[in-house]
Parts: sequence; C-alpha cells; structure tokens
Amino acid sequence: MNGKLRLPPLNALKAFHAVARHKSLRRAAEELLVSPQAVGQQIKLLEECLQITLFERKGRAIEPTESALVLAEHVEAGFRELAEGVMRVTGGPYREVVKLNTSPWFATNYLVQRLANVREVLAGADLRLTTMVDMPDFARDDIDMAIQWGYGSWGDYQSELLVTDPKIICCTPELGAQIRSPQDLIRFTLLDTVKSKRFWNDILRHLGVDNAGRDGSIGFDDAASMRRATLQGIGVGLVSVPDAEADLQSGALVAPLGMDALEGMPPEDVPGFYLVVPRGHLRLRPVAALHRWLVGQDWKSGPAPKSHLRVVSGR
Repeated sequence: MNGKLRLPPLNALKAFHAVARHKSLRRAAEELLVSPQAVGQQIKLLEECLQITLFERKGRAIEPTESALVLAEHVEAGFRELAEGVMRVTGGPYREVVKLNTSPWFATNYLVQRLANVREVLAGADLRLTTMVDMPDFARDDIDMAIQWGYGSWGDYQSELLVTDPKIICCTPELGAQIRSPQDLIRFTLLDTVKSKRFWNDILRHLGVDNAGRDGSIGFDDAASMRRATLQGIGVGLVSVPDAEADLQSGALVAPLGMDALEGMPPEDVPGFYLVVPRGHLRLRPVAALHRWLVGQDWKSGPAPKSHLRVVSGR
C-alpha cells in the first residue's frame, strides 16, 4: 500500500447520499431512477468497502447507524462542493441555494426585516428560508443551517448564541388579581413550550418557590400558541419581551410579579436563539458567508424596521 486513502466507488456514495436523506431504499431508488435492489447492492458494497454497518433494518424501515450519521454530513458537504466546482469551471446558469431554517417567531420578529442586504452577502446564490419549529435533520431535510430556540446543547453541531430570549411572567388581569407572591404561581396552570421542560422549574427555583404542590403545565409547540392561550386566560404564560410589552400596554395582560421579576437569572438558565450548523457545511463558500453575516448582526438591538425583500420561499 502507498499510504493513500482509497475512496469507495462514487455510485455507492451517491446511493448512500440518497438513502441517508430519505431513510428509504424505495424513495432513494425513485430519485436515482434505479430499482431498490440496485440501491441495496450499492449500500452493501459501500459497507464492505468501509467494513462498517451503515443501516439497520427495523421491520420494513431502515435506520442509519451512528457511523452513517457522521458519514452523511461529510458526503453531503462533498457533493455540494463538487456542484460548486462544476458551476465555477463551466460558468453555467446554475445558482447555489443556501437553505436556512429558522424559528417562526425569530423570523417574524428579527430576521425577515434584516434581509434586505443579503443579496450582497450571497452574491451568486439564492436563499431558501423555511420555518420549521423542530430542529431539522440537516441531511434528510436538506438544510444548511438553522436558527433554533433553546439552551445551546446540540451535540456535535457548532452553535453560536445570536440573542437571548428572556421572558415576562404574564396572565390576564383576572388571574393577576389572585397572584400576590411567587408562591401563588403554582396554584394556576403554567403554560410552557414543549421545547423546554426545564424553564418553569428554573424560574420557580430562581423565585424561591417550593413547587412540590404544583399540579402541572400545558406545553405548546410554538410561542404564538402559548401567547394566545395566555390571552384567553387558560393559565400563566412566559411571554417574550416584545410581545409582552405590546400586551401589557393594551391591558390584555398584566405582569403580576413585575416586569423585572426574572432579572438576574443565571445565564445558563436563560434560553435564546442559536445559529446551529454542521461543521462540514461551513466549507461551502455561500454557507460560510451567510453564517458570518448572521453572527455579525446586532440582534440585541431588537427588531429592525421593515423593508422590502424577495426570498426564495420553501415549506
């Protein structure tokens, strides 16, 4: 041996790329215009070349192994770099598409109004913006990076905090009249987001509340639904500052413990919006450019004035 790494056949990698995204031999075969048996043979060939198991059968479904998940990230980045290289040497009309998924609330309140200058950043590329609440599967959903609400823990992905999302404890005036101290909170239904099972516990601990007698909470997929439930008097909600200020000013909601009740919470207990990206994706020029632009924005200054925008829309 000459010490050089011998790469697997390109057709095997193409088949793996399709199966990893679809998690289905049949759907991969439809994309590649071959039979499922042919795709299966290519996956078997790749496993023999690498001497590892890439997929495990569970009934009629297949699930990628940990090795497959790692490999999929690099194969995806590799095919994207090949596409960009072909575009550069041919000078063809092909345009790269950078795919960004973001929290719907962040998109509405922060992102869309700031994208007017993104064309200068993404010269030669288009932006596709999607707004799935859940963290995307970057390979399966064909996403380059995501702006995700949470606490910054996403395994092997690179993540950077863009802006914190502190909350204000809010409720209707009728409920607020019954809340005299933090301990009174546990007498009511506490409205929460299913993305964070810890937020109310962290808040009650910060307020010095013994929550042993707490009955429970109602979780919502998104901030907008939790806000509506709070406005309807279903319980006590945790409302983001821009929304809370509008609702408090209109009188629809009150802050029974004051606007600053949650000030001083440990930074690790305050959620925020993070830019999350597989490290391999940053090797792509337009993805890296958008990443630098997003990190460089002053999100702490709040929502920017609305401006005209043309975006390639997704789901």
